Amino acid sequence: MTDYAAARLAMVNSQIRPSDVTDHRIQDAMAEIPRENFVPKSKLAKAYSDAEIELADGRVMLTPVDLAKLIQAADVHAGDIVLDVAFGRGYSTAVLARLAETVVGLEQDGAGFATKAGERLAEIGADNAVTVEGDLKDGVPGQGPFDVIFVNGAVAKTPQSWLDQLAEGGRLAVIERDGSVGRARIYTKARGHVGERAVFDTAPPYLGGFEPEDGFVF
Repeated sequence: MTDYAAARLAMVNSQIRPSDVTDHRIQDAMAEIPRENFVPKSKLAKAYSDAEIELADGRVMLTPVDLAKLIQAADVHAGDIVLDVAFGRGYSTAVLARLAETVVGLEQDGAGFATKAGERLAEIGADNAVTVEGDLKDGVPGQGPFDVIFVNGAVAKTPQSWLDQLAEGGRLAVIERDGSVGRARIYTKARGHVGERAVFDTAPPYLGGFEPEDGFVF
């Protein structure tokens, strides 16, 4: 039988910490949250591997390192309201819920993720997280503005609607891809203007519906 507690610690010690993720809150959350509860049963052997995990409908979970580095770059504070876009089975929402005041997880209409993720989040006591369904590109304007918007997967272009839902001082953490080249970026709103900076290179699969307009993907 797999010792998942030991696997979690090994993931943090061998993947997260060596990748310059120095925020102990993130380390602690990932060492405690049972990632195995958020992956398909057929993928349990990969639950703590340094690899993306395929979910339904072509969706993937980000690697533990990409997730941790992007969350750290988003600089989540204890009083923040966070929008977690394309949360899949809810692992990213669970981690963010350990760091923020409230997390709203957004999934695509009809994807089938929201209800099951809500059950898993309730099982681990993440009562400051809620899951909703809607068009990912629209965000959740009725519950914003958000201090942090976190996106699970790559996009060819960041929708303006997400930027519009940032609070003053808010941060949008997203991975933008151009073919095979991808960069994690942080967009920050200050005095009504939005600036951006690249934080690291990575190229996970495109989110469905966020591919380049011509449909050509490396």
